[in-house]
Amino acid sequence: MTETLYESVAPLRNVAALMTLVDRVQHRAFGLPGMATFYGPSGFGKSTAATYATNAFGACHVEVQPLWRSKQLLAGIAFEIGLRPARTAADIFEQVARELSVHQRPLLIDEADRLIRDDMVEVVRGLYEASAVPVILIGEEELPTKLMKWERVHGRMLDWVAAQPAEMSDVNQLAPIYAAGVEIRDELKLRLLDQSSGSIRRVSTNLSHLKETALAQGWTRVGLAEWGARPFFRGEAPPPRREHSVERSRQQAAARTARRA
Repeated sequence: MTETLYESVAPLRNVAALMTLVDRVQHRAFGLPGMATFYGPSGFGKSTAATYATNAFGACHVEVQPLWRSKQLLAGIAFEIGLRPARTAADIFEQVARELSVHQRPLLIDEADRLIRDDMVEVVRGLYEASAVPVILIGEEELPTKLMKWERVHGRMLDWVAAQPAEMSDVNQLAPIYAAGVEIRDELKLRLLDQSSGSIRRVSTNLSHLKETALAQGWTRVGLAEWGARPFFRGEAPPPRREHSVERSRQQAAARTARRA
């Protein structure tokens, strides 16, 4: 299933955008900087694109965790490239830099916004300088702005590529994965796309919801006429329930329990 999924998402435009960026940095002219940034809002498919690019380029892909500091970051990269980390951060740095340099594997760092604290972003720059491998930072919309305070990192960027909102071609590509067996008319796809607010994640969630509804209703083909006024998930939090509604829900649950007893 995983192989099928990533084969299917290959034509998604943010996958193509990241693949193109990695290729450009990897084949840059001599003397040009070898770092780049791929950024955009949560849900735009950046991590999916990173996973696909990792497989395609044999890259090292690391997701920075919330509590990591420099040593944990280096150890995470070491594990990803098959090394047993040494005891000290300095020794792990040398291990990782040497291995990356020998094999020239691109380094993709996801959740890179978390690097902008302490000296972690300088550790990444140091790995780039020591190994000369392509380094792609992947993060949220504000990542390029956040990096401006780190001039030695900011100045080594070959390019800044923004992940783009989902479009109709992405819906068409994801529908056979998340709504398999259901024919969706174009006008309903357009509504789903509009209400997903450009998020690939929400498009996928809404396609799955559409399929569940279609199976429950016995539909094999669905358009606006069948779907009616049913909402799609927009990512908005539900409003607080009124106290009497909560109490009514409790009473209904109690009644169901009593009937089963």
